[in-house]
Amino acid sequence: MKVSVCITVFNEEKSISKLLSSLLGQSRIPDEIVIVDGGSSDKTVDIIRHWQKRNNKIKFLVEKCSRAKGRNLAVELSKSDIIAMTDAGCIPKRDWLKNIVEPLKQKEIDIVAGFYEMTDITGSYPVKTRVRPLQKSFSVFLGIHPEDFNINFLPSTRSIAFRRRAWEKIGGFPEKLIDTAEDTVFNYRAIKEGLSFARVKNARVEWKMPTDFSEGIRKIFYYAKGDAKSGIWFYPLKGLVSHNIKALSIFIRYLIGFFLLVLGFTKPMMLLVLFLLLILCSFWSFRKVYIKVGDLRAGLWGVVVQFASDFAVMSGFLSGVLGR
Repeated sequence: MKVSVCITVFNEEKSISKLLSSLLGQSRIPDEIVIVDGGSSDKTVDIIRHWQKRNNKIKFLVEKCSRAKGRNLAVELSKSDIIAMTDAGCIPKRDWLKNIVEPLKQKEIDIVAGFYEMTDITGSYPVKTRVRPLQKSFSVFLGIHPEDFNINFLPSTRSIAFRRRAWEKIGGFPEKLIDTAEDTVFNYRAIKEGLSFARVKNARVEWKMPTDFSEGIRKIFYYAKGDAKSGIWFYPLKGLVSHNIKALSIFIRYLIGFFLLVLGFTKPMMLLVLFLLLILCSFWSFRKVYIKVGDLRAGLWGVVVQFASDFAVMSGFLSGVLGR
């Protein structure tokens, strides 16, 4: 069973060598590594070409394009029937490839969802150990923790494998979406086509958390924007908890708050109700983070991140809807 690892990169000079080193050091070495660079302006291209001279398993194409287009080009250039993907900036564990392609030995499996381990700024420690409190807090808002990995989990391009025929049946990654939510639409179409998923918790890559507050909020904004552009409201397996439904629920929450504030000018009791609701929401935000990561300071950061992320989601959602 031959396997191609397909990757898209853009300005990844700080991480690309670690990624290639980890892929070439896998317990199950890929038959080829296909990389599409989307038009990097740093030293990414030079670094990859240096690696390419050292190892003939690496195929490389420079094509100024979106991430979805780059993924499709990489699959088109590959020769294997089994495709594995991870993202630039991720570092696969040594057994990642071996574990993620294992279910594809069963003919009825079309797509495999691997998992990702959220790490600190250096990519050296699991999120529950020596990670800064802010990063621990963002891990709850941006990622999935191991205890939440279940039969409804759908793959991210950080850790995914699939058959070429599945990619063809889906129609590839949606190239109309610019650098966001392409894996969301890919999964949605796969489910609509009746394709079969497997989930492998120990097919892990390391994924670094944002290094500062603004970076984390930007990620949340662009995720919400991409979800809105995808136009997915009802998500199979997840029912009414699609990201767009969640975004609408945030709007409703703040509209209620605004309504109580306006009423408070004539009925002061409403201001007390609003204040109590703010306290309740703050406690809920703290508790949500604290339960996941067990860090008091991360829990306190969770209150700040919650309110900031709410506005990032609402503005990203509006931007995505208006940009469709």
